[in-house]
Amino acid sequence: MSSPNLFFSTPVWATKIKDYLTMNEKIYSYIKNLENNDKQGVVKSNVKGWHSKNFSLKDETPKEFINLISPNINQVFKDMDWDLENQITKITNMWTIINRKGAANDRHHHGNSAISAAYYVKAPENCGKIVFYDPRPAPIYFHPNARSSNSLNCQVNAITPVEGLLVLFPSYLDHSVEANNSNEERVVISFNISLTPKNHIS
Repeated sequence: MSSPNLFFSTPVWATKIKDYLTMNEKIYSYIKNLENNDKQGVVKSNVKGWHSKNFSLKDETPKEFINLISPNINQVFKDMDWDLENQITKITNMWTIINRKGAANDRHHHGNSAISAAYYVKAPENCGKIVFYDPRPAPIYFHPNARSSNSLNCQVNAITPVEGLLVLFPSYLDHSVEANNSNEERVVISFNISLTPKNHIS
């Protein structure tokens, strides 16, 4: 019997960035400076963690970071075969979250975007996986019990963060972050990418 066709699959790209160490040192200093100047931050999906305001994408350090990861973003566009000649691609916002011991992030998704991302600047062991949930509504209403989890029957998948790992995923995909059970900081940079038709009138 032939293998089943995988219709309507949900792609999640996870790649460790080459030469990430220097960038991580530089952007960690940038992040700590932001935190020192804004201890309160903002509250969104974060539970106990510190969530920054949006980065200024004109700042030199975020610009260097974007240049470093641009090939990975372009690979996503290539895999999706999106028409880039007639659409404008843009990183619409970028921020950081620092989760110290016990901090987590509630289940959420990122609206009004095409692709979202998580990049790990600090990721000690047991700092909390990023958890993704099946976006299809049908399995929520009826889901037979399975003997073991596989790519066809699972409703939840998770990725263990490591420093230098970039995870890119569709913005509609619900996700959460487990509690940080380590005694060290879990530092992630997140951002959203939009694609807008060039003839779009806002």
